[in-house]
Amino acid sequence: MPKSALRQQLNLSEAVEDYLKAIYQLHEAAQRAGETSARVTTTALAGALGVAPGSVTGMIKKLADDGLVNHRPYYGVDLTATGERLALEIVRHHRLLELYLTLVVGFGWDEVHEQADALEHAISEEFEDRIDSILGGPTVDPHGDPIPSKEGLLPEMVALPLSQCAPDAARALVIARVLTQATDLLRYLAGLGLVPGARIVLLGREPFDGPLHVRVVGDDDTPHAISFQVASLLSIAAPDPDTPH
Repeated sequence: MPKSALRQQLNLSEAVEDYLKAIYQLHEAAQRAGETSARVTTTALAGALGVAPGSVTGMIKKLADDGLVNHRPYYGVDLTATGERLALEIVRHHRLLELYLTLVVGFGWDEVHEQADALEHAISEEFEDRIDSILGGPTVDPHGDPIPSKEGLLPEMVALPLSQCAPDAARALVIARVLTQATDLLRYLAGLGLVPGARIVLLGREPFDGPLHVRVVGDDDTPHAISFQVASLLSIAAPDPDTPH
């Protein structure tokens, strides 16, 4: 199945594409956390990919030799412009596939990550374009993760973790993104109605990183207590205009 011109030219293995995607995603997570360094450590990369640190060291050398990453020993790694373009292409495939598998095929949002992982390297550019057309040019996947454009551009997303929001019973907040792929946690959140697009009210929070109390607008108005850790995985978009709830 025809790949993009760049991927055909470089003839990358699936393992190389997995490394580029993982470096991009770790860098993205570090930026969300407010870290200033653009570098990804080999330890973090080994953990994300589930491989031995020694294997990462060898692959990083190959990626650097191929001009896909910048690497300084004991300092970390970041993507070159070419490496980032390739990573965004794989991320686009993955997130389009997750949305297609959810909306068209009927999988749950907790089931699509591994399916998309298996397919993201194989689909052709024509298949990618067909999916994009069928779905109407979407900008986010089922978890609210932004889908890069064909040109490798990302939609702007301004969001704040729920764990950093102040309680306000008079204002609804909109969940923009759920930052986990853990199957059990996604099922739990779906059962509470805490999914992208849901409007919630933060009723209160316990001190010392204790649980937060929320209710879902339009639900049965039952408050839910969620841990600080779970709340940190829920990205909140700009608040809606003030309305009584």
